[in-house]
Amino acid sequence: MSTTVLSAAQAEQIIAHTADFVRDKFLGEGSGHDWEHIRRVWHTSRALAATVPTADQLVTELGALLHDVADWKFHDGDEEAGPRAARAWLSGLQVEEAVIQRVETIIREISFKGLGVPTPMSTPEGEVVQDADRLDAIGAIGVARAFAYGGHKGRPLHDPAVAPISHDSFESYKKNTAPTLNHFYEKLLHLRERLHTPAARRVAQERHQFLETFLQQFLREWEGQDLPAAPNTPA
Repeated sequence: MSTTVLSAAQAEQIIAHTADFVRDKFLGEGSGHDWEHIRRVWHTSRALAATVPTADQLVTELGALLHDVADWKFHDGDEEAGPRAARAWLSGLQVEEAVIQRVETIIREISFKGLGVPTPMSTPEGEVVQDADRLDAIGAIGVARAFAYGGHKGRPLHDPAVAPISHDSFESYKKNTAPTLNHFYEKLLHLRERLHTPAARRVAQERHQFLETFLQQFLREWEGQDLPAAPNTPA
């Protein structure tokens, strides 16, 4: 479905300019929210959108490219920083208002807000981009990104004394400072069940299994359960 009156060439030019803008802004970023993350979400969104006839391609691609343009995690919790930045950029390209509004909606709705907080998307484009973003949070890359972000925030890898929390409000989730491993139980292990598109759910199966295997191995090594038995200490 198309909601725009642009020609294909005009739409491609807007997407290309936006990709260049985001690449320049995020290349080399070290928290796991870098250009490569955005590139993967963009490409995954394009693939998923091909399976959703009602998703507008331009809105989907711009939403994917701009979904982290000013993430609240790096802007003192300001949830409107992203929509403002996207609007400023797209307005400068003279993108029509209807497209800008739909991209803003994707950015406002996309974030995980806590295990006890529903995060429905109100547009098919939003469902596609949210699925793509969540697929990049699970599997091998998801593990790497989780620990990259934890290191960026100065969090310990694991602390068995700190129990995971099922946050029941976005404000509680935003204030979370728990060890990185808790993030798996508070978010990552629950993303598979919150995907919208059948194509994303199929991809998630293997990636989710990797998370479970990783956690099992991590905890075995943490407790030294993979080591040979120590000899008995003489009396």
